[in-house]
Amino acid sequence: MTNPAPTPTMINPELDPAPQQPSRWSSAWRDIVTGSPLRTVLAIVIAFVVGAVLIILTNEAFLTSIGYVFSRPSDALTAAGNAVVDGYGALFRGSILNFEGDDFAAVVRPITETLRLATPLIAAGLGIALSFRVGMFNIGGQGQLLFGAGFAGFVSFQVSVPFPLHLLVAIIAGILGAAAYGALVGLLKARTGANEVIVTIMLNYIAFYLLTYLMRTPLLQDPTAGGTPKTPAPAESAQLPLLFGGSFALHWGFILVIGATFLFWWLMERSTLGYRFRAVGLNPSAALTAGINVNRIYVVAMALSAGFVGLAGVAQSLGRSSGFTPTVDAGIGFDAITVALLGGSTAGGVFLAGLLFGAMKAGGPAMQTADVPPELLGVVQGLIVLLIAAPPLVRAIFRLPSPARTARVSRRTAKKGAQK
Repeated sequence: MTNPAPTPTMINPELDPAPQQPSRWSSAWRDIVTGSPLRTVLAIVIAFVVGAVLIILTNEAFLTSIGYVFSRPSDALTAAGNAVVDGYGALFRGSILNFEGDDFAAVVRPITETLRLATPLIAAGLGIALSFRVGMFNIGGQGQLLFGAGFAGFVSFQVSVPFPLHLLVAIIAGILGAAAYGALVGLLKARTGANEVIVTIMLNYIAFYLLTYLMRTPLLQDPTAGGTPKTPAPAESAQLPLLFGGSFALHWGFILVIGATFLFWWLMERSTLGYRFRAVGLNPSAALTAGINVNRIYVVAMALSAGFVGLAGVAQSLGRSSGFTPTVDAGIGFDAITVALLGGSTAGGVFLAGLLFGAMKAGGPAMQTADVPPELLGVVQGLIVLLIAAPPLVRAIFRLPSPARTARVSRRTAKKGAQK
């Protein structure tokens, strides 16, 4: 006797509501923060091409040759080519290798400076990228970085324990301090529905002015600084050791960032918590239907996001032999948004994007010596953000298919294959 065929399970729409489909805005936002590597590379190429045009248009020799361009057009072409080669050549010498250096240290120092400047950018970029993957927009990198630097700095000069325990405690204090500040954002969003963009912007101001105030009190003030808000220098036992000795400023913060990158990859791609993060980021309603506590995910995600940003504050605080001022963030909290967008919110992408922006920061002064306005790299960075945030523009320039069209073609192909 054969068993009867199983009957399909009846679904009660009232008891088992179907997961809502993501809105058009959600799909567009996902396309922006998880851009394809090809589109990212093309956006960088376009930005540097526009930068080359700006170099030419601001070059004095080229502008002079324009006056007689019809009689001697070769002068204008030569001046334009020399301007671009000199400008981007200076960027290379200032950020990668300076073959004009007198010794080996002078030749390789630019690449070490790129890695040093990229260290906080990568750490903060990982934190912002994590919030993106959960469908949140963490614009509070400045405040979270300041909290990380403040907590790490406090432990570095107020606590007296031997190395390496002192350094370890200072690092943990900086990360936990920033994580607690970020968890407040997630808690407000979960309990009151507050918009995290507005909350994080306001918390940036609170962190800045609170840290400035504390730097005028015995808690964080350097007694030798007079009325200037500045912290004492971290104790030698709490400073991040230099990687290659006193000839280079690169410290062990870069090694910590490499570890943080692998941790981010494992967390988002291999862990159960990362799966929940991604599920909430794709569709909170569907995640809630599947039994995921969305409100708890918001709190945990913002805490971990701020914890990564706090690591950037630790690098800024402990990667020096002197105290710091309230401007220790150096715009990193906002640059990290660009790094996360450029990196597609992935571990490897954010790491490479941080290196690129670190190279721009390291090579900027060298470009200025080549008579290139220092604001040019800011324009290039802004163009990269604009192009990343406008995927249809890049697709239109290079005639790339849209993801929706690619998906339709794939479904049509699969359907034809099934019919055969």
